[in-house]
Amino acid sequence: MSEQTQEPGPSAPRRVVVAGAGMAGVQTAVALREQGFAGDVILIGAEPHQPYDRPPLSKAVLLGKSESSAFDVDFEALGIELRLGCEVLGLRHADHELDTEDGPVPYDVLVVATGAEPVRLPGTEGVPGVHLLRTLDDAERLRPVLARQHDIVVVGAGWIGAEFATAAREAGCAVTVVEAAERPLAEALPAEVAAPMAGWYADAGAVLRTHARVERVEPGAVVLDDGTRLPAGAVVVGIGARPATAWLAGSGLELGPHGEIVADEHLRTAVPDVYAVGDCASFPSGRYGERLLIHHWDNALQGPRTVAVNIVGGATGETPAVYDPVPYFWSEQFGRFVQYAGHHAAADTTLWRGDPSGPAWTVCWLRAERLVALLAVGRPRDLAQGRRLIESGTPMNPVLLADPARPMKAATAQTPPPR
Repeated sequence: MSEQTQEPGPSAPRRVVVAGAGMAGVQTAVALREQGFAGDVILIGAEPHQPYDRPPLSKAVLLGKSESSAFDVDFEALGIELRLGCEVLGLRHADHELDTEDGPVPYDVLVVATGAEPVRLPGTEGVPGVHLLRTLDDAERLRPVLARQHDIVVVGAGWIGAEFATAAREAGCAVTVVEAAERPLAEALPAEVAAPMAGWYADAGAVLRTHARVERVEPGAVVLDDGTRLPAGAVVVGIGARPATAWLAGSGLELGPHGEIVADEHLRTAVPDVYAVGDCASFPSGRYGERLLIHHWDNALQGPRTVAVNIVGGATGETPAVYDPVPYFWSEQFGRFVQYAGHHAAADTTLWRGDPSGPAWTVCWLRAERLVALLAVGRPRDLAQGRRLIESGTPMNPVLLADPARPMKAATAQTPPPR
């Protein structure tokens, strides 16, 4: 906590309401106190549980190694009012009021941090044995399923599908992963980068079926569009997520093509006194020259700091802080630690460090010989150094960069060539 606190003045906000009690919402509330905000902070969450972190759900909580992933935050000591088990229903910005299940909540500043919700597989509503993995309740429903070592079908070979398949194999379940595309992670990575990852499934004893579409799910079975019947004591759907913003219909907030809130470079919306942060919001990146929508933990950790600075600084006329991070995420799957930093869409060169058939390798993406993104498998030092090189925009020497024995920081264009 900052020793200096901002006492609300005539033009300063006296009450900040944060809608959403996940990582982005909790970090916003905490960051406000760290920035010295002394007014009311109200954190509203739809779930009844103490606010918790999501990454452990697909690992420690799911496998029974941890009962909880609650944030280590003393909300009472920070003077943050929690209203849990309270769903937000709508926004009336002209009245500066948020509509909730428990009635209207007035605000001076509103921060929308309602996150994302999983995409459901059509036709599976009410079918027994079909699961999602997004919430603590989801993980607790799945934990006994793994303990009974059911045959499990995972629909979707994205990040969450791979992580769940990893946990299910660790629990001793027979696992089949079905993916409609031709490869895992088809929407996240280029074909040549995702190709080596397909073999990880077989190495772990899981079956990966690509070009496989689900026709229907029946009790005890998944039927594919080619007539194949896969036995399934349980079905776990991991086919993506979308911003949880349906409650904002008719509110006046601008929503983008994926249903996300359109925020500016300061994470403000076009509606006065309303910010948006985390999985539910996109923002323009000056670094990458396009609008980014990032559904990853680090974005929900970093964005709230910018929001808090701008709420507190806006009351004193300070220049607003710009949010333009190097995106980052990680995934633990099939005994491998996978990390990604940057944004590779506009790269003009792809460069490999190491053998992708081996246990550790890195892919680098460059634009005009500057590193814009990298994916590191079992090479955390590459990730740490590469992330700093992306942030600094340092020109790289592609020949030196391709040498996996050379540290990335020693592969810049200014590095003397080896003798």
